[in-house]
Formats: sequence, structure tokens, C-alpha cells
Amino acid sequence: MTISISREEAKNRAIRMLEQIGVVLTEAEKAKVEVADMGLGELEKSGLQLITYVNTDRYCAKDLVLMPRQTCPEHKHPPLGPGNPGKMETFRCRFGKVFLFVEGASAAMPKAQPPTGSEPYYTVFHEVELNPGEQYTIAPNTLHWFQAGDDGAVVSEFSSTSHDESDIFTDVRIRRMPTVQ
Repeated sequence: MTISISREEAKNRAIRMLEQIGVVLTEAEKAKVEVADMGLGELEKSGLQLITYVNTDRYCAKDLVLMPRQTCPEHKHPPLGPGNPGKMETFRCRFGKVFLFVEGASAAMPKAQPPTGSEPYYTVFHEVELNPGEQYTIAPNTLHWFQAGDDGAVVSEFSSTSHDESDIFTDVRIRRMPTVQ
């Protein structure tokens, strides 16, 4: 039996995890912690929690928080016009373990698997394991997905400007940006 977690509890868990590893958030930042369930309604399996510290026309900095074995679904950051090849991002693991999958030779024995029922929407299986202090840079327009280890994970993202609304997900059911009804 799966117990569903509320968005508010997911947000509070993310704040507590950040605080436990020494990240100090202002009250205004705590209010801005985003819970991205990708419109799938299965946050424990697919989604993430994040705080964006800065996102200008030149650069972006975020912390991504993943619950144990939570997966951010496969996606890419496409070109956005002449002179903009898409978002380039560096992931630096701060806590836990994160399994990052990118284009390239598939891992023979991957340590993470796509969420049950979503397997057809995952196509890249070159595995990069990130532990605290390790980082990896993802080139623009590169398919990738990532999953936390058994203890969850905190990943700092440093990137060019983020345009989440332009991300292309392999799973056509995903809605990254919420729709107002």
C-alpha cells in the first residue's frame, strides 16, 4: 500500500532536509520551495522539491531535494533560438547519493531503475553516480534523468538561465508547469 504525501508535507520535508545539511533558508525562501509532481500524481516516485535562489538572463542557482528513490523524469533543455543552445547545468551532490542518467553507453548493472509503470518513457541509461562533493555537467539539449539513493539526496544546480516551461519530457503525460484551472 502506497501512502500519498501532501504537497505541504513534501515541502516541509525538503526544508528540513536542507536545514539538516546546513543550508540556511530565509522565511521568504521557505515560502518559495516548489513541489514539482510533474502532473503525474505520484510525487513519492516521480517529481522533486526545489528552491531557486537566482534565475537571471545569464545564470541560475537552485537546490534540488529528492526523497528516497524519488526520480526526476527524463527530459532535455532544448535550444531556445539563435545564440541560445539550451540550458547547460552542473549538478553537485551535497547530501546522499544521486544516480544521474545521460546519453551514452548504457550501464550493465544500473543502480537505479525508472519508476514502475513509466519504463517506456526512459531511454538513456549511461549512469553517473554522484556522492557528496562530486559533480557532473550536462550539455544543452541532452536527455537526462536522475534518482536519489535510499537516503534521499540534495543536489545543487548551477546553470545557464532556466526556462522550465521549455523543457521537453520523454513522457508526454508530464506537465512541468502547473496549469491554473
